Amino acid sequence: MTPENTHTRPTHRVYAVAKKEGAEKGHWTEIGAAWPHADGKGFNLKLNLLPVAPGLQIVLRAIDPSEGGQA
Repeated sequence: MTPENTHTRPTHRVYAVAKKEGAEKGHWTEIGAAWPHADGKGFNLKLNLLPVAPGLQIVLRAIDPSEGGQA
């Protein structure tokens, strides 16, 4: 499966977040990117990794152009 809008840059990054017990923040690992559907009702995801560890959280975040803006 390929992203619907292959000519555009992704609008979101996909992360796997692992939190250690008692820690305030988790360890974020970028695992892919996301593009919105043309109708605005969903996203296509391209995952470079598929996390399988128990307790991981998958997080989708908008790309901040001030941080380089590329996924």
